[in-house]
Amino acid sequence: MNPAISVVLLTTLIGAAQGLILALCTVEVHSLLGLASRPDEHFYVNGALVALGLLVAGLAASFFHLGRPERAWRAASQWRTSWLSREVIALPALMVAIAAYAASHLPGLQVGLFALPGGATVQLSTLVGAIAALLCVVLFVCTGMIYACLRFLAEWRTPLTVVNYALIGASSGFVLAAALAQALDNGLAHYFAAWALAITVCALISRVSSLVRNARLRPLSTLQTAIGVKHPRIVQITMGFMGGSFNTREFFHGLSKAAMRSLRSTFVVFGFLVPMGLLVAGLVGAGDKLFIVAFVVQYVGLLIERWYFFAEANHPQNLYYRAIG
Repeated sequence: MNPAISVVLLTTLIGAAQGLILALCTVEVHSLLGLASRPDEHFYVNGALVALGLLVAGLAASFFHLGRPERAWRAASQWRTSWLSREVIALPALMVAIAAYAASHLPGLQVGLFALPGGATVQLSTLVGAIAALLCVVLFVCTGMIYACLRFLAEWRTPLTVVNYALIGASSGFVLAAALAQALDNGLAHYFAAWALAITVCALISRVSSLVRNARLRPLSTLQTAIGVKHPRIVQITMGFMGGSFNTREFFHGLSKAAMRSLRSTFVVFGFLVPMGLLVAGLVGAGDKLFIVAFVVQYVGLLIERWYFFAEANHPQNLYYRAIG
């Protein structure tokens, strides 16, 4: 496939936003249980606003690959059968929940609901955060299933697609939380960095598993099966067009196999290995602002990763349109 940059930005930005909300909800629950120190309310508000900004930026980016943006609202009409429609519904629902989560942490709007046996009080913000976290999971599933449900694209047709979307988004979100905590110097940078390191390791294992799986795939269709000729060597001498067309532009990226291998190595290094190294270095106190650097490096790597994810899919029509003999 030939990925649109707007889709790459959409999926990486909203993934980081979802991960950041999960990080905020995690520390809120852990602080309630006495497993982590509770940050001040401004951290929750600022974190939620950053997540909301990322979602808005991702949503804005998505409009650039629509032929008729004014009809975008119609995408939600097929929610019974379309994962895209479900994503279109889940995304604004999550934005509303995040706005409510930020508001629930504002002075004067903090409401206690009930007390736990240990004496800690469960706030309204905890309940709102739980709803936002649930919507994050729903959105991860919807986004991943848009691609995992496509039977004719074997590279995407695997549960690993959904798992990778969730783990990579959570990884970038927790790294971002560590970066924000380090920038605000609230004492929770190491807490988020430890979580980020564990999730990034899991994301790397899952993503490498999908790469290994896809490398072993064999195409269901070949030139022989497509035209019903069993000869071992068939040479294509024309692709049916004297110039470019939608088929020749949209379904193949045009890069060589060597270039694709180079991009694969690049995103593994910068999307996972280097951030993991920076997180470890920051945890052992090797330098200041390393978590901030880790997020910047990781996001660049994940842009490449997401482009590669889309480009790796080999559409069946490429048997005819991708190349000539």
